[in-house]
Formats: sequence, structure tokens, C-alpha cells
Amino acid sequence: MRSCHEWVVRDDDGVKREIRVIKEAGLWRFKSKREDVETWTYYDNKKTKPPAADLESFLEVLDRKYRRRRASHSDIELAKQMLASLPR
Repeated sequence: MRSCHEWVVRDDDGVKREIRVIKEAGLWRFKSKREDVETWTYYDNKKTKPPAADLESFLEVLDRKYRRRRASHSDIELAKQMLASLPR
């Protein structure tokens, strides 16, 4: 079963950006799209990593869903591993 999460944030310049995260084959696949751009930006976790701010907001989204029993604990752990693997 695919697990999909999506939310909207505002960038520093005030433009809305939609973020979607899909769990496929044990990995989180991120994509984002700014309101003023027509194409999606994909992050494949190998060549291009998602921004750390997106991963942190994703953890917040997962935590809220976990409290309502809409996400599993293993999903949160996988997201934390991804955040830890990003270069600081």
C-alpha cells in the first residue's frame, strides 16, 4: 500500500509551495511545486536529496498523523533516518 502525505508551505518570498511525499519500496519520494512554476521538482534520495526544512516539516506532519493513528511508527523512524543522513 502506498502512503501519501501532502501539505502547503510558504517560501521566504511568500510564494506557496506544495510538497508531496509518497512511500514506495521502503523509501520516501519527495516532490514539490511552487505556485508560480508549472513543473514539479523531484527528489530521488540518491542524486538529489530533499531540503532539510522539508524533511523537518514532514516529520511534524507524520507526528500529527501518528497521534491520530494515520501513520505508523516505522514511517516516523524511516523519516528520522533520512533526516540524519543529510549533510549538515
